Order: sequence, then C-alpha cells, then structure tokens
Amino acid sequence: MASVRIREAKEGDCGDMLRLIRELAEFENLSDQVKISEEALRADGFGENPFYHCLVAEILPASGELLGPCVVGYGIYYFIYSTWKGRTIYLEDIYVMPEYRGQGIGSKIIKKVAEVALDKGCSQFRLAVLDWNQRAMDLYKALGACDLTEAEGWHFFRFEGEAMRKLAGK
Repeated sequence: MASVRIREAKEGDCGDMLRLIRELAEFENLSDQVKISEEALRADGFGENPFYHCLVAEILPASGELLGPCVVGYGIYYFIYSTWKGRTIYLEDIYVMPEYRGQGIGSKIIKKVAEVALDKGCSQFRLAVLDWNQRAMDLYKALGACDLTEAEGWHFFRFEGEAMRKLAGK
C-alpha cells in the first residue's frame, strides 16, 4: 500500500479541493448545490482571517516514481462556540475518493481534526452526516462519536437565500 500523508492544505491545493468537493456533492446526490469557486476557496481559506481550514490526504509516490503526490481526500473544518461547552471544532466535509476508501484515510483525517481541536482547547468535535450514509455513521460511532439525533433528538436547520434575506429585511 502506498504511503499516505495528512497535511494542512496550501493555497495551491484549491483546485484539488474543488474537484473533491464536487465529487462529494455527486456522492451525496447534491451536485446542483455546489456554487463555490476555486477563487472563493482561495479567498475564504487562505486570507488574513480564514473562514475555514482544510486538511488534505495525499498518496505519496513510491521511491523512484516520477509522479508527485496525489490528493485523494480532504477535511474542511472551522471553529464554532457552544454556550454550554465552549470552544468547538466543526468538520464541515470529509471525503475520500472511492478507490482509496477502506484504507484508513478517513480515520486519519478525523484523528488529525481531533488533534487540532485539542491543541486549540476545544471541548467537542462536531460533524453531520446524511441519514443514508450508514458506512460513515458506523465509522464515526466506531471512533467514539455520539449520534446526537439518537441520543438527544437534535435536528439541524439552515436558512439560506431568500429565507435569509427575508429574515434580514433585505
């Protein structure tokens, strides 16, 4: 098996990040919802006050191979605040290309996010998963996550577009 490295994304990774974001959206049957551009990823993640942070998983070439590292997965996270628990890290996306799944790459990304969370003094690590993605739910539970829908009955909501403008009176 090839060697895998999990590292912080660099500005030059935005093309690979967008490619993987589109693959994730296709996997989730939500391709029509991807509106982000490579330029927006660059501006929002690599400026003075980034809105997000990203880890990339790359396969390193074997000794003597001419090809460079290949980005095969990513995790986008950011910090939020819980009025009950304080500092919290939220993993917005985690994705590994299908041909690289089952090799522990997703677990490595999740473990790295947990490491970042602890280094930043976070008391919790949150993420969401679609209700049909049993494989992901099984992984998260195996790694020690609590399903808040089962345990506490939480449902997540969002406002966007017209609903958000209406709320803001714009």
